[in-house]
Amino acid sequence: MADDVIPKIDEESFQLLHDVPLRVTVELGQTRMLIQDLLELGQGSVIDLERLAGEPVDVLVNGHPIALGEIVVFNDRYAVRIVSINTPTERGGALA
Repeated sequence: MADDVIPKIDEESFQLLHDVPLRVTVELGQTRMLIQDLLELGQGSVIDLERLAGEPVDVLVNGHPIALGEIVVFNDRYAVRIVSINTPTERGGALA
């Protein structure tokens, strides 16, 4: 199936999916650490991530990257504003 072709789904079938739980994760960045360094972490420790401040964060659904977002503050809580949705090719077929 081509990436730009969206299959027709009848409304009743689509409604069945509304109650399916999904795990949504926002990934600020990653790093690699030795176990020794990990065990030395304590309150106030800083972990250096490979991403720069202000760079978009990855939004993953069930472990699959689906979008990029930016961290915002909303009602005194951190939130993510979606800035771009990955194409089906970029998603690797997840949620296509």
